[in-house]
Amino acid sequence: MTPSRPARPAVLGQNQYGKAENRVVRITRDGTTHHIKDLNVSVALSGAMDEVHYSGSNANVLPTDTTKNTVYAFAKKHGIESAEQFGIHLARHFVTSQEPIRQARVRIEEYAWERIADPGADSGADSASTGGGSPSADTAGGRHSFVRRGQETRVTQITYDGSSWEVVSGLKDLVVMNTTNSEFWGYVKDEYTTLKEAYDRVLATEVSGRWRFNWTGDDQPMPDWEESYRRVREHMLRAFAETYSLSLQQTLYQMGARIIDHREEIDEVRFSLPNKHHFLVDLEPFGLKNDTPEGAVYFAADRPYGLIEATILRDGSEARIPVDLTNL
Repeated sequence: MTPSRPARPAVLGQNQYGKAENRVVRITRDGTTHHIKDLNVSVALSGAMDEVHYSGSNANVLPTDTTKNTVYAFAKKHGIESAEQFGIHLARHFVTSQEPIRQARVRIEEYAWERIADPGADSGADSASTGGGSPSADTAGGRHSFVRRGQETRVTQITYDGSSWEVVSGLKDLVVMNTTNSEFWGYVKDEYTTLKEAYDRVLATEVSGRWRFNWTGDDQPMPDWEESYRRVREHMLRAFAETYSLSLQQTLYQMGARIIDHREEIDEVRFSLPNKHHFLVDLEPFGLKNDTPEGAVYFAADRPYGLIEATILRDGSEARIPVDLTNL
């Protein structure tokens, strides 16, 4: 049926719809030991949706409430092995079960939890038990008591059009700092330049990074999503720690290059790194010398800040991660 277009020059462009920010917590009980997966899932669907915009006909519209229910049902039915795997299950379902839907995009944030350990228990606490065979009270607490980890938020975006996949994963809000081994000098100076050259400075940033997998089809072996995330994060942090930095740009490149060099499943990395400036406090009015061999006091400025952004690619690959990571 031809859409009933209005008699005016306005033509419908790109459009999508879905249910955003479905908060789902999946608790898996392995006997008395519990495991948590805590996700924030947003689904966006697109396809043959002209008519609903032009005439209001909902004949091709799967209600957004249904997409919400699907998220919760799939969390129970399939479990949550990883954010990526869960998103793949959802995207495949929406595209293959609904003919009008041609593409599904699933964005997921994952919030990490860690166990509250019993300081009096030994390393075998998870398997320890009382003489009667049931876990002691202190030990059992570590099996089902958690504290929300505040280091970073893991993110992923899965896009599926019925024939090919695109998986972009990453993290945000990961704050890192080097207290030395960083310099900044030799830069352009003009009449408005007041910044003094630094030959030993604090380098700190809040990492927002995304990486694109080269897995695009069901005919390819699927990456181990959990292992990949752990290793990418590890390489990224090691590069930050081990790079003697002459600029935050240099550090950013080394972080991305190390991921490309060590993780063959990834073809593209993009970082957005705000420079979280730390300025020496002037303590001379109080008769104190600040920067001394035993240490120094800094003012941590939250704004304004330098913002360093770049994409690092495997040679021969095409850049596909959006330049603006705000909504990815």
